[in-house]
Amino acid sequence: LELGQFIAGPFAGLQLADLGAEVIKIERPGSGDPFREFGLPGKVSGFSNNFCAFNRNKHSIGLDIHTEQGREVFRRLAAGADIVLENFRPGVMRRLGLDDESLRAANPRLIVCSITGFSADGPYHGRPAYDSVGQAVSGLLSITVDPADPRLLGPTLSDQVTGMQACMGILAALHERSRTGQGARVEITMVEASLSIIPDFFTAYTQAQMVMGPESRAAVSLALCLRCRDERLLAVHVSSTEKFWRGLLAAAECTGLAEDPRFAERRARVRNFQTLVEVLRPIFATRERGEWIARLTAQDVPCAEVNSIPEVMTDPEVRHSGMFHTLEHPQLGPLTAMRRAVRINGEREDHPGIPPALGEQTQAVLAAAGYSPQAIARMLDDGVIASPPEQPTA
Repeated sequence: LELGQFIAGPFAGLQLADLGAEVIKIERPGSGDPFREFGLPGKVSGFSNNFCAFNRNKHSIGLDIHTEQGREVFRRLAAGADIVLENFRPGVMRRLGLDDESLRAANPRLIVCSITGFSADGPYHGRPAYDSVGQAVSGLLSITVDPADPRLLGPTLSDQVTGMQACMGILAALHERSRTGQGARVEITMVEASLSIIPDFFTAYTQAQMVMGPESRAAVSLALCLRCRDERLLAVHVSSTEKFWRGLLAAAECTGLAEDPRFAERRARVRNFQTLVEVLRPIFATRERGEWIARLTAQDVPCAEVNSIPEVMTDPEVRHSGMFHTLEHPQLGPLTAMRRAVRINGEREDHPGIPPALGEQTQAVLAAAGYSPQAIARMLDDGVIASPPEQPTA
C-alpha cells in the first residue's frame, strides 16, 4: 500500500512495482497525488508527464483516510498487505491512528516504510522538505552549484536516491521476515539518503581536511567535458590509468604534454586540472565530435557523446538495451515508458502496466478485500471512496 505523493515515496513504490510487487496507490478522492497536475499537462487531466514518470505499473484507489471510515478501510487492507509505504511528515500517521504499531497489531508480518525529509525526533522534524532541502542540508548542493552564479540544476537527486534507499531497506526487511516471520519498521530521510551518495566528499574532509568543491571530483578523476568544432559536447574520463592519459594525448596529437611538468604525473594533473582544461579546449575545438570519438576510441580512451534527451532516445546503446517501450493507454494513446533498469536472469518485467487513473481500481481492490457491492456503494455515496472520473477521449 503506497501512501505516496510527489517523488520519493512514489519512486520507491515504482521500483517495487517494477520488481513484481502489486502496488496499490492510496489517493485522496477528487484530487489524488498532486503530481497528477504537476509539470507539463497531459493530454487528459490527471496524467501529467511527472505523474506518468513515477506511477506506471500501479493500481490506484480513491480513499479518504482523513475519515474514520476511510481509516478503517485502510486498516483492513493493511491487515492483508506485506508493505505500507508512506512519505508524510513525521507524526502524521500516528495522528491518523495508522502508526505502524497499530497496524502490526493486526498483521505482525507487516513492513512499514516511512520516508521523511528529516528525522522524526530531530531538531528539524516539524519543517517541510522537498528535494532541494534534502540536497541543501546534506551538502549535495554545495558541490553542484556554482557559488558565483547560484542556481539549481539537474534532476531531483535527493528524492530519487531516497526512494532507492527505501526500496533497498524494504527488500532487506522482506528477506529478514522470511527468516523470522516478523515485520519491521524501515525509516529513511532525504538528508541521510543524500549523504549516502557522497561518502568520498566526507572522507576527504575527515581524513585530509580537504573541502571538495564542484570541480574537485572531476579533477581527481580527470573527467572532462569539451566542446568540439560542431558545438557538440564530448565527455572524456581518464581516471588514474596512465594508458588512458597517454591515449588521450596520442588522439589529440599533443604527446609533448606528457613531458610538461604540470602534467607529467597524475598528482600534477590533478593539481593543475583547470590549466589542463584550458590547454585542451582549443585543441578539441579543431575537430568535430564524431572524429574525436573515432580517434579516442581507437586509443581505447573512455569517452562518449554528451547526448541531449532526444538524442538519448536514438542512441544505439540505449535502443539496444530496450529500456524504452510503448504502452497503449485508453485515454492518452501510445505512451512511451521506461522498463526497470535491472535484469534478472536476462529478463525485465513481463507485463508493465500503464499509469492508473485516480481511483481506477477502487472497487476491484475493495471487493478483493471482502467488501460487498452494497458496502462499496454506501462508501461511494458517503464520499469515503471514489471510482475513476469519466475521462474524455484524447
